[in-house]
Amino acid sequence: MSSAIREELASRIATGRIAPGGKLPPEPELAEELGVSRATLREALRSLEEDGFLTRTRGAGTYATHRPRLRNNLDVNFGVTEAIRASGMVAGTKESAVSTAAASADEAEALDLDPGATVIVLDRIRTANGRPVVLSRDVVPAGTLSVAEVMAMSIDGSLYALLEQHGHAVQHGVVTVAPVSATRSMAKRLGIRGGTLLMYLRQVDYGTDGGPVVLSEEHHVAASFEFAVVRRGPGKGVR
Repeated sequence: MSSAIREELASRIATGRIAPGGKLPPEPELAEELGVSRATLREALRSLEEDGFLTRTRGAGTYATHRPRLRNNLDVNFGVTEAIRASGMVAGTKESAVSTAAASADEAEALDLDPGATVIVLDRIRTANGRPVVLSRDVVPAGTLSVAEVMAMSIDGSLYALLEQHGHAVQHGVVTVAPVSATRSMAKRLGIRGGTLLMYLRQVDYGTDGGPVVLSEEHHVAASFEFAVVRRGPGKGVR
């Protein structure tokens, strides 16, 4: 139960319902609103505090943290828009292009398709307060969504929301992270120097039936983002 409450509160922070620096209601009031015990709420708050979403001070209350950099907590499956909004900045999209393509061998393997199968590609430059910070490329099997459905989405729209709307809600994702240097074309699109360090995130998202529904490739301007990874306690017998 505490994990569900944690996700609800994290979502409120990510979407701006709880603004950066904003104070949360007192625990009794918040527990009643969420329909849980104070013990369950405290466990969720403790987890969010550990992950850097909240600060709690005895006698002062619980506050959403201020984040001058864009904090991307990798154990929570938020999109770029939510990460930017959670940092108190305005999320936007500078460019957006939708096309169809033949799946590469890597894309076909990730999405459990035959090589060359038709996929829909959504390519965007994501911005924070008007500044380009992420190149994003989302690849979806043509049978999951149609080109018309993706093109009808608003330029700043959520692909996760569109997938859910059409019966393909994302249940979880598996991400890999690696540092890369910006190529000349990447640097031009992001307004940075060639060779600038970027963080490359490659994620496969899976639906409720366990099958892959979208492959995402994101190049983040490393100087603009802080990446956090939650590491749980060691297993039995591990020192």
